[in-house]
Amino acid sequence: MHELAPGIYAETSFHHSNPGFVVTAEGVICIDSPMIPAEAKAWRKTIDETSGGLPILYVVITDHHRGHCLGSQWLSRTVIAHELAWKHMRNYGDNFKQRVRDSFKRKPEIRAQFDELEIIVPTITFQDALTLVRGGKIIRVIHVGGHTPATSMVWLPADKVLFAGDIVWIDQHPFMTQANSAEWLKALEFIRELDPKYIVPGHGPICEVSALDRLEEYLLYLRKRTFDLFNAGRTKQETASLLIPELKPWFPIPSERSPKIESQIRSGIGRVYDEHRRAREAAKAA
Repeated sequence: MHELAPGIYAETSFHHSNPGFVVTAEGVICIDSPMIPAEAKAWRKTIDETSGGLPILYVVITDHHRGHCLGSQWLSRTVIAHELAWKHMRNYGDNFKQRVRDSFKRKPEIRAQFDELEIIVPTITFQDALTLVRGGKIIRVIHVGGHTPATSMVWLPADKVLFAGDIVWIDQHPFMTQANSAEWLKALEFIRELDPKYIVPGHGPICEVSALDRLEEYLLYLRKRTFDLFNAGRTKQETASLLIPELKPWFPIPSERSPKIESQIRSGIGRVYDEHRRAREAAKAA
């Protein structure tokens, strides 16, 4: 666990996301949560030991994807999220829970842990931003979109620590199944304007602003090549087939994950292709 400033902690060793928490005089505010129940329970123990048993006031989730929100049941029943995350999560029923369990078919010891899965739906939502002032700490929750329409970041201005959620991926292909690349690039520029001392990414090691360069270059390259191929009359499928070999070498890919990462890249190309198509259609209609 990393202490980034007095009372501000982050962990980068869990699967699926990097959670954190802030200890205030009134209680603890968590940012995201470990997905796997055993890890979430261990995280709760760490929080209790570190805070001296202070209550957990809130869990702020940076988006509605399972890697960020499923562990809330072991932390607090008061969850804060963007209103679009709430709209997704209120529909997480038995079918969703079964898909979570089935995603661990090859790891039955983990799959069994989800038999007790309970979805804690957000009870506090916001649109653009939300400010929490508790125990001498000011915590800003800021909606940026980009990765998903609901994606938000958590900013502690006095300590210059940013929990960026899945807007920032380090040394990995970004997951773009619900992405908007133009919003994503604006969010990266906004992070540069904040000039944080530490960035806790959704995935990868804690970093500084300079670490955004590679991700930004990737998104710009993806957009330019996709737009060029669209303008040349290529279909979405043709564009993906041409670009996947170009994009795969940008970040290391473990051999066992190559098919999954290739599918993610294909999805991202499709999202950018559709962005450009809609923009062209809107321009013609104007």
